[in-house]
Amino acid sequence: MREVTEAYKNGDVIVPKTEVVKVCATCEHDIDEAEITAGSCSNCGESLSVRQSVSVWATSVPSKD
Repeated sequence: MREVTEAYKNGDVIVPKTEVVKVCATCEHDIDEAEITAGSCSNCGESLSVRQSVSVWATSVPSKD
């Protein structure tokens, strides 16, 4: 599962672009919301243990509104 939030301005603060990637810790399969709800990985069949990676783009600038 990939969740991307584009950069935006909140008052005087620029909030950078972020990407969160969630995968099965056992087989590294990209999981979806249904697998999280079910609690098991559809790829390997193991009980779901989620590994999460977060990327932050420190140089992103929001588009002009």
